[in-house]
Amino acid sequence: MNFFTRTFLKATDRDLYHKIKLQERDQLFLNKANTGRIVFPAHTKPSYSFKHSGNAGDIIYSLPAAFALADNASIELFLNVDQPMNYSVERGKHPLNGVMLSSNMVAMLQPLLLSQSNIKKCAIYQNQSIDYDFDVIRQSAFDTHSGSIARWYFLHFGVNADLGKPWLHVTPDNSFNDYIVIARSLGYHSPGIDYSFLNKYRNLLFVGVPEEFEEMKQVLPSIKYQTVSNFLELAELIAGCRLFIGNQSFPFSLAEALKVKRILEIYYICPNVIVEGSNGYDFCFQAQFEKIVSRLQQQ
Repeated sequence: MNFFTRTFLKATDRDLYHKIKLQERDQLFLNKANTGRIVFPAHTKPSYSFKHSGNAGDIIYSLPAAFALADNASIELFLNVDQPMNYSVERGKHPLNGVMLSSNMVAMLQPLLLSQSNIKKCAIYQNQSIDYDFDVIRQSAFDTHSGSIARWYFLHFGVNADLGKPWLHVTPDNSFNDYIVIARSLGYHSPGIDYSFLNKYRNLLFVGVPEEFEEMKQVLPSIKYQTVSNFLELAELIAGCRLFIGNQSFPFSLAEALKVKRILEIYYICPNVIVEGSNGYDFCFQAQFEKIVSRLQQQ
């Protein structure tokens, strides 16, 4: 509708005005979605290649779709580095300083991804031939501030998987069996949440970048800091811990993929991480947070 038609219909036929407005909105969605860009290769190949330019957590959440698309074939992952980040300020300071994925981050991911039996290659993208480009999600017509990150791939590529079951498999590091492991990025904080009540629990361990640890240490002075040399070590640590608590950041994607006993801090502005399956809990209010932790510590 142009300006004059819109003004006239609003004054003379509001029902028709709203009907046309909805039709225009739906057409805009279809135009932006442009699902014709996706080409589905025949399922006759011994392996399928995937390109991804997103954050490390997004890569983890894309794996169920990749496994479903490859079926029984093996997978080659090509990760596109140094792509600019376009997230809003609610994310807070990001450790990669303005890019979604760096070569160092790929090096950290490779041991974990290559430890999975059906992933035979993980390398930096350098214009290799690609079967599936997962970057179509970045031009999605959906509001990516909500919903399930993993299911965005299902909607675009016409597959499904049981997200209540583990899709990463590692050997737990049992030296962390008695630890509550915490990860909290500098952004995606639910308002009013205070972690200081955890001081009454023993063996608190933080994983993440130093700036995140220093912020958490202000409220949990006794918490210890654990570094890892790669994300396979981090996944093994999380798989072996007594309880994992995290917000919408990369370490929680590992906890969710492993289906360990886990608690997620939901940021109400951007609730796009969904806890599915057993052992998973989420919260955005203080009393509920404390109740969940107390109950899980009694189990």
